[in-house]
Amino acid sequence: MFPRLTDAQARELPGSGSRSERQRDAMTRLARRRHAPGLLAFEGAEPVGWVAVAPRNELGRIEASRTTPRVDAERVWVIPCITVRKESRGRGIALASIEAAVAYAIEKGAPAVEAYPRAGSARTGDDNAFFGTEPLFHRAGFRVIRTPPENYPRNWVPRVTMRIEPDTGKHTGTMPR
Repeated sequence: MFPRLTDAQARELPGSGSRSERQRDAMTRLARRRHAPGLLAFEGAEPVGWVAVAPRNELGRIEASRTTPRVDAERVWVIPCITVRKESRGRGIALASIEAAVAYAIEKGAPAVEAYPRAGSARTGDDNAFFGTEPLFHRAGFRVIRTPPENYPRNWVPRVTMRIEPDTGKHTGTMPR
């Protein structure tokens, strides 16, 4: 729920219980909608990964962020986060998850899909790993459409804006590389 809600929106979630319980209830409501809030990756019956994907206008924190301002008026979908269980990493699950999220978004009518991964990093072990990395999204066919601002605050993680668009107006299951 982090990319979906600003702090103020998270505090104002309806219901009783703790903030995390109300966020869990909100995610359950999202999962029952016409389009899923994300996709799970499985190895057999075991969930090993998660990728969030949604229209940008549903992602309040991203809409409000100075690190991820809109590039243009395109009604893009966004992959705001991706995670793979630690013991399942290094086997292509993240790449397959991103490709599945792009295919899902295009199937649901997205004209393009954006991501805001960590700039230039091949790997990261810090708290910002859920953004993904620039090389990972390059392998999935995304291209950089905006580099990080030159004078970003020292506590910001430099992130690029990357985008992928279908080859034609109709998605066929393969994206440009």
